[in-house]
Amino acid sequence: MNKRKSSSGFLVNLVLILICLVWLVPTIGVLVTSFREPEDIYGSGWWSVFPHRGWTKVSEIHVDPAIDVDQPFQVEGITTTFADLRKGIELKDGRRITWIGNKRTRLVEVETFGWIGFDLNLTLKNYKDTLSGGTVTYLDASGNQIQRQGNDLGGAFLNSIAVAVPSTIIPILIAAFAAYGFAWMNFPGRKILFTIVVGLIVVPLQIALVPILQDYTRLNLNGSYLAMWLAHTGFGLPLAVYLLYNYIGELPRDILESAFIDGASHFTIFTKLILPLSVPALASFAIFQFLW
Repeated sequence: MNKRKSSSGFLVNLVLILICLVWLVPTIGVLVTSFREPEDIYGSGWWSVFPHRGWTKVSEIHVDPAIDVDQPFQVEGITTTFADLRKGIELKDGRRITWIGNKRTRLVEVETFGWIGFDLNLTLKNYKDTLSGGTVTYLDASGNQIQRQGNDLGGAFLNSIAVAVPSTIIPILIAAFAAYGFAWMNFPGRKILFTIVVGLIVVPLQIALVPILQDYTRLNLNGSYLAMWLAHTGFGLPLAVYLLYNYIGELPRDILESAFIDGASHFTIFTKLILPLSVPALASFAIFQFLW
């Protein structure tokens, strides 16, 4: 029984390791590639930055027939003989040269191989060009240099923050006040108004898109942050009111009654009691609204 459990546990661990590798290897490749020069990206794989064995390079050396092959001669800047080449000689850069040719035809084939080591030609220029919109220069298949304007991702990120943060805070504040009023305050038409607000959740955004754009054009709001804030606030309010109403309405009534007896106003109760107790609901909607 224990053997079966150990074997099944081994298989489970093996499958999990394989799944992790399937996800991690491409991620590591993308990360490493982001730090490489453009010409290196097109010229070799991302794994070449790790220690690796070099490629096989075969070259030909034509020896002058008048030269005595048993005498020393130059190969790759090193004085050697065919006898030494048969054994192999080490170069200063770590490569090894071995003679695998034919002595009778005076032809020597030199095989270059060895442990190349790290190819750490890494740079932060890719991130700089991407964030600041700099000029990117790379080589095409023909070896010609091509310049391309980089993406101003940094500016786009700041624009996203400028739109997303106010578009999240504004509807939360308005919806929290509205949800408290619907849950704990009595006023004429409360149920009807709440039904109308909640009913707006099912209204498709596309229906309101054209009228909103027309109003923005008349008010000269097109292309402004205010237009984006108002649009996201309007589309997010119905859901925010519904979620916060359900949460605030479930809070213990005794706490609010005790606060009223002590002379607290609605605003004091809302700011001192309701908001701190409603942090989970506020955080849930904030995450949803920010992602949207």
